[in-house]
Amino acid sequence: MIRTMFRSALLLGLTMTASAWAADAPGAGEYIARAADCVACHSVPGGRAFTGGLKMGTPLGAIYATNITPDKETGIGGYSLADFDRAVRGGVAKDGRHLYPAMPYPSYARLTDADIAAMYGYFMHEVPAVQHQNTPNEIPAYLAIRWPLAIWNALFAGTGPFTPDPAHDAVWNRGAYLVQGPGHCGACHTPRGLAWQEKALDDHGSAFLAGAPLDGWSASDLRGDARTGLAGWSVADIVAFLGQGHNHDGAAFGSMVDVVNNSTPYLTSADLTAIATYLKSLPPTASQPAYVYDNATTALLRQDRASGGAAVYAANCASCHGADGKGFSPYLPRVAGNPTVLEPDPSSLINITLNGSAPLVVKGAPEGYRMPQFRLQLTDAQIADVLSFIRDGWGNGAGAVTQMQVSALRASTDPTSDQVTILKMR
Repeated sequence: MIRTMFRSALLLGLTMTASAWAADAPGAGEYIARAADCVACHSVPGGRAFTGGLKMGTPLGAIYATNITPDKETGIGGYSLADFDRAVRGGVAKDGRHLYPAMPYPSYARLTDADIAAMYGYFMHEVPAVQHQNTPNEIPAYLAIRWPLAIWNALFAGTGPFTPDPAHDAVWNRGAYLVQGPGHCGACHTPRGLAWQEKALDDHGSAFLAGAPLDGWSASDLRGDARTGLAGWSVADIVAFLGQGHNHDGAAFGSMVDVVNNSTPYLTSADLTAIATYLKSLPPTASQPAYVYDNATTALLRQDRASGGAAVYAANCASCHGADGKGFSPYLPRVAGNPTVLEPDPSSLINITLNGSAPLVVKGAPEGYRMPQFRLQLTDAQIADVLSFIRDGWGNGAGAVTQMQVSALRASTDPTSDQVTILKMR
């Protein structure tokens, strides 16, 4: 609940605003719905696109995404443009109910009027109407009162459509719009406060995109931090990751798989470059030492007496990630200096080791390389040992993983990682 402008365009002196860019493009409504990744949350694997039913955990209990096809009985077919706008940007349904902020309306509040109108036209006239009853939420009645959400919205929701920053060029502003608005990147990658609000909704707050825990994963730091952020990634690296689901450092995992399967590869290369340009402009949140490769771990692995985590790595990991930890780019990522490996929170490493990676399907083409599950092959102690070995090896210098951390994620995560949403939007 982890979703560009070519150099020739820059040479032409592009100055188009975000709203004009989206509104004038063919298929603008479908395009902005792709950018917003609406299909990933409002669909379930094996179901019809936009018919709802996806279960989401919240602090109050489970809620289910709703049918947003133009069916008049079970969907949004009775919504006017004003009703649609109020729901998407304001978080209030046609009947006056406040939506739970699992719907990322605090980010969608930044959508331009033109993009809202384009999305409305797409959902009303291009998406097939499907009669499909919504699943009732699983929140106790005494917690299901929604009027307090009006107070939450006043305190924490977005304040209005995106306004370009005159201190930056059109490319940066386009990227800022896509990241802060339709892409709602902060919904996963920004830490949350005591009221479950994002601590920052844009780059004016240092917590924006600084990384956050997410459903048994750790959504990555997208700022310029030297070890755990994007300091080591170029604009081209970010474009490759968003467009193909992988680059020299790693492949998409967790909720980011749905983003790659349904959203970012469908954006223009110009928009992907704009997103990357904006992300590369974000300063680090803290002073971190740069990663320095140390090949002492390679020598350790070559010794016959290697034991513990080294032995587990040599037997199960080295064939894909290399005895030197450098992997085989771009499909088999390095673990030496990988920002995900270096994160203080090892949840993503534990989760992907236990449950493997879900299939990446980039614009209909499945990727051939996936991380396998090890929850049956390795004990919690072995997983803790090998991940501690990886996090300390090749100069990584990150903290150890405990058996208790592995046991907790084994109990709380679903091993059926193949259940991802890959749907045609029409």
